[in-house]
Amino acid sequence: MPKLRKQSLLNYIYRFFDIIVLFFIVFDFGYDHADNFTSPHVFGLIVLSTALLVFNAIKFFAGKYKKTKNIALVNIAIIAVLLMISIVVSVVHFNNDYHFILQKIKPTLEFGLILYFLLRLLVLVRYVYEVYFNPAIVFVGSFFILAVLGAFLLMLPSATSNGITFTNALFTATSSVCVTGLAVLDTSHDFTTIGQSIILVLIQLGGLGILTFTSFFAFFFRGSSSFKEGLNTRDFLAQEGLKDVFRAALNVVAFTVVLELIGAVFIYFSVTDNMVIKNKLFFSVFHSISAFCNAGFSIIPSGLFQESIRFNYSFQWVIMMLIIFGGLGHNIIFNFYKKIKISVIELFQKNTVHKRVPIITLNTKIVIYTTAILLVTGWVFFFISEYNNTMLEHTTIVGKLTNAAFNSVSPRTAGFNVIDYSQMTVPSLLFVIFLMWVGASPASTGGGVKTSTIALATLNIFTVSRGKSRTEIFGKRISSESTSRAFAILCISLIVIGTAILALLIFEPKDTPILSVIFECFSAYSTVGLSLNFTPILTESSKYVIILVMFIGRIGMLNLMIGLLRQINHQFYEYPKENILIN
Repeated sequence: MPKLRKQSLLNYIYRFFDIIVLFFIVFDFGYDHADNFTSPHVFGLIVLSTALLVFNAIKFFAGKYKKTKNIALVNIAIIAVLLMISIVVSVVHFNNDYHFILQKIKPTLEFGLILYFLLRLLVLVRYVYEVYFNPAIVFVGSFFILAVLGAFLLMLPSATSNGITFTNALFTATSSVCVTGLAVLDTSHDFTTIGQSIILVLIQLGGLGILTFTSFFAFFFRGSSSFKEGLNTRDFLAQEGLKDVFRAALNVVAFTVVLELIGAVFIYFSVTDNMVIKNKLFFSVFHSISAFCNAGFSIIPSGLFQESIRFNYSFQWVIMMLIIFGGLGHNIIFNFYKKIKISVIELFQKNTVHKRVPIITLNTKIVIYTTAILLVTGWVFFFISEYNNTMLEHTTIVGKLTNAAFNSVSPRTAGFNVIDYSQMTVPSLLFVIFLMWVGASPASTGGGVKTSTIALATLNIFTVSRGKSRTEIFGKRISSESTSRAFAILCISLIVIGTAILALLIFEPKDTPILSVIFECFSAYSTVGLSLNFTPILTESSKYVIILVMFIGRIGMLNLMIGLLRQINHQFYEYPKENILIN
């Protein structure tokens, strides 16, 4: 009994510290201070960090479970390292100028508190796994909580230049979490560096999902609840089984971070002198994450349409490659990696017996072929349709080809623009709408109805036309459940988009161009972020409609319905079959 009371007391103290850290972070970053390096301010950081170090040490020695000890040990390591860095910095810069010393160690301590709080937040999500077990609801709930929390963070005084309303904050936060990119405010002017950093964190968490990050840390803190966590993570990562589901989450996060770092390096060196950029490093990291997560946010006043960027073709190719990798999804990349790995092993080990099992899955083949067809078709279409229109300012053939390629890649959920879409021809805009609707691939950072859905629906049309009862391709038979799900997704998407168009036509003025409304709704549902300069002038009611559409488009209405309505099938009977007249 005393041990239980001691554990309960430690848990209550843990929660108390979590609240203190949260308030300190909000106070520190959310409000402007007359003197940001005053002694009481920084001493408060030092005292709080030291208190966290001592308490986690107590938690480590008094902890009953290995999971608790591991978490406490990681916290101790983080805080101890950052405190040591602060001490070293203090010694190196010791010159009797305490104001200068405090100014040097303050960012280190702030970073430590933020990292500590994020770890505690992920532990909280793990606790939710244990309390409420429904993968779909946990998945949807994590996005909803992120959007609301992000809205309140964006309302902090230091996040914006001239303040922000709750509606605009919620719109921006939802657009970030859903990696859409639609913006009612200018991200470069209306948000400070702190506000842009909040948007960047929301993009990263929304792009991969907070469940993936939670499972990433759960890989190190495994406990008795791993089966439930495995089910949640399996659903989000599109894993067929529970085996190595945590390692899959680890691989996804590691792959994402590495690719984003590589992208940031290439962007950094592609920036030219005529590009007026204040912080080259932050610019590179922001656009690398935004591109890989298919978010479409930019911290440049005119976006990528700025003159110094729309003629920087090397920069555009880097962005395109990040968009394509993010839109393909980790399953496709890992499948190709496995194929290359086995091929290399067989090349050097002649005695290896090749297993006659196809390494490249049917899903990978469908996604790759569909993506390639869409990219090439879009490239050729835009090169022809916009050659004498928006491409006139590009005088070289390389510039025209790059512009056409970018216009083919970006509408498929990324949302970056190197042209003014309001100047596009109507056929081009209709094709852009189609590309937005299709979107990226399953289990990727992009949205839309997905490439595999369109592929299955198209294959089924040919199957029915030929009078066949089964859809077959590449020597494999596609299950009827997959085909039914594909058509359900298509129908739900058109119903949601159609309802949104009707709502916007009601809430907007009568003279609003219907093409702008249709374009906006498809862009919001497919989490693209392109607009015909219509987003900033939306009415208050229309903003909430678009917020809802972005949210539904990101989480997937069918996923939510399955999570709420799915029942275990115990039907031991079957009704008489009767055909319905169609057409």
